[in-house]
Amino acid sequence: MRLTFFGAAREVTGSMHLLEVNGERILLDCGLFQGHRADTYERNLHLPFDPATVSAVVLSHAHIDHSGNLPNLCKQGFRGDVWCTAATRNLCSYMLMDSGHIHEQDVAYLNKQRRKRNEPPVEPLYTQADALASLEQLIGVGFQRPIRIADGVQLTFVQAGHILGAAFVQLDIREFHTGKSWRLLYSGDIGRWDSPILQPPQNFDEADIVIMESTYGDRLHESYADARKRLRDVVNRTARRRGKVIIPAFAVGRTQELVYALNQLDAGGDIPAIRVFVDSPLAVNATDVFRMHPEAWNDEVRQFLMEGERRSPFDYPLIEYVRDVRRSKQLNNLSDPVIIISANGMAENGRILHHLKNNIEDPRNTVLIVSFQAENTLGRRLKDGEKRVRIFGETYEVRAEVESIEGYSAHADQRGLLNWVSTLNRQKLQQLFLVHGEPSAMETLHQLLQEKGFRQVHTPARGDFFEF
Repeated sequence: MRLTFFGAAREVTGSMHLLEVNGERILLDCGLFQGHRADTYERNLHLPFDPATVSAVVLSHAHIDHSGNLPNLCKQGFRGDVWCTAATRNLCSYMLMDSGHIHEQDVAYLNKQRRKRNEPPVEPLYTQADALASLEQLIGVGFQRPIRIADGVQLTFVQAGHILGAAFVQLDIREFHTGKSWRLLYSGDIGRWDSPILQPPQNFDEADIVIMESTYGDRLHESYADARKRLRDVVNRTARRRGKVIIPAFAVGRTQELVYALNQLDAGGDIPAIRVFVDSPLAVNATDVFRMHPEAWNDEVRQFLMEGERRSPFDYPLIEYVRDVRRSKQLNNLSDPVIIISANGMAENGRILHHLKNNIEDPRNTVLIVSFQAENTLGRRLKDGEKRVRIFGETYEVRAEVESIEGYSAHADQRGLLNWVSTLNRQKLQQLFLVHGEPSAMETLHQLLQEKGFRQVHTPARGDFFEF
């Protein structure tokens, strides 16, 4: 058996790991790499293996850094099944189509510039049509429902608590020619035990091989209760200035958590009667999927709905979900204090760029960062305190207040990561691989794991492989 790490190896984006056993090739996630624009297109386009030779894909969850290159994989010859949970498939039906639309838009703009320089046009990584075709290959499976996905390989999805539908991947493997058996766990992204909406992640007693994310391996999150208090303070402070709160937020997970928090604050009278606009067609569609899966909601949500008169965590009188482009543009003309939640969460594309462009130079306003910000993104530059940023090729002065709240991360922090792995039998565990983290986070977590008795801990680089 061989395991090769092709993405999210000593970096956060582009999760992609290849398992080879019994003549089968199983891909764990197929995410988009996000970084320097010049590097991103080429790296995502040129897959490091022949897609036609892949037998199956196992998708941990719907976030684009885990699912976003599936249409390209299928476009280049993959014909197998993509196994995921039912909610993940529902979310991907919107997310991959949205991603295809973004690629089409980006290439249309790029080709306009290339024509001016007499350069040949380029093709999008994939189109909406490619995304639609790939959805035919996604198969939804329930949690705790073991299923054979390849010769000698049985898959079980286990609740991960990260976003709706997110799963830990448990593979029970038997290698025919040696008779060896392994249990391989792939964490995807590990959620938080105190999630405001979702059921908590589940622990495991034993595994032979573990691939574990390390995004926040070097830091602790504030609690959701503290994050809600800070959100209250930001809203109240900005409202007193008659300003707007502009929030770049991931359309899936983060947006729904923020809406629920604002719902709670409004219900408790902790913030003024201030209108909230969710200005992202993808976030609107994703929220519809959240409404479709009340079985995923935790006891706190159920209690909130029972005690109040609100029919869902995502709906109350002051919130408006915006799909229409014309309505989105009208938000620029509002003079009253408002809250605008818009994608993309790293402020790299989407409607959030228009809201930042129109509001970032007004000192009454607040740009509120609530999502993880990868290196070389606009969101990261804002979070790091840069005073001049470029948006749509133009330079803007950052005069708005920039605030950051770490408590809304859907990832487990250092304590949560250690809690998740600590229940594993250390004598049975053969290898532990850390992925999906920046080097500093990985190194810190690596050291802590060794101090706690985990001996075979690795931080593989892209292209590294291991044989068992």
